[in-house]
This record gives sequence, C-alpha cells and structure tokens, in this order.
Amino acid sequence: MQLAVAEAGVSAAKECAGKCDLQVSISVVDAGGHLLSFSRIAGTPWSSIELSQGKARTAVSFGMPSNTLGNMIDSATERVRLHLLLRPDIVAMGGAFPIRVNGRIVGAIGVSGASEEQDIGCAEAGLAAINKLLESSL
Repeated sequence: MQLAVAEAGVSAAKECAGKCDLQVSISVVDAGGHLLSFSRIAGTPWSSIELSQGKARTAVSFGMPSNTLGNMIDSATERVRLHLLLRPDIVAMGGAFPIRVNGRIVGAIGVSGASEEQDIGCAEAGLAAINKLLESSL
C-alpha cells in the first residue's frame, strides 16, 4: 500500500473524529503490521497511541475487524481466551479493520481514544477513503 493511500485514510478518520469533537489516535499499518501513517489529535490520552497501533496490527494479523476477534474471544474456551488475551500485541476491541485489495490483505487501520462505537465509526470512515483510492487505482 502506498503512503499517500495510508495518509488519506488517516486524514478521513481524523476528519470524522473532528466532526464529533473526539480525541483519538489513528494508525495505518502495512500487511506486516508495520506503521505506515499515524496521527493523534491533541489531548488524546497517551495510551491510545499504542492501542490504535495494536488494534490495526490485530486486524491485519487475524484478517478480521478487531471487534470480531473480541466477540470470538468472548465465546471461546477459557484456555483459548487466556492464550489470546495474554499476547501483548492483541487488542480485541472495536476500532480496526483490515484493508484488502483483490481479497489480499495489504494493511489495516486502527483508531483508539473514544468509545468503542466511535472508534469503529472513525475507522470505517478511514477505511472508506482508503478503499475509494485503492479502487480507483485498479
């Protein structure tokens, strides 16, 4: 994924947050989970920086939205739940989505700092902007 595409996703998510007066951190990672683009709205809790990156890495690693993994963990056996939740980079809370091109995962966007629903909304806005650019380049 190109840097300009990642930055467009961050910008769209930040614009969404601004409309609702939310303080969030936004991360876009590549297919390997490496940070491509990041932004943090002033006043956002410092913990949201790592959480937004962790959510994005979780979505790219598992190939599903971070809240979907959270729902799966909720219904898993205690042993599976413990193994997943004790991993330092798994953040199974809503706010991140994988980015796909022709069915192949090329990255993910993660948002953290507001409520789970608000993080999801901002991440969806960023994903929509990314998908629009990716579709126009095909």
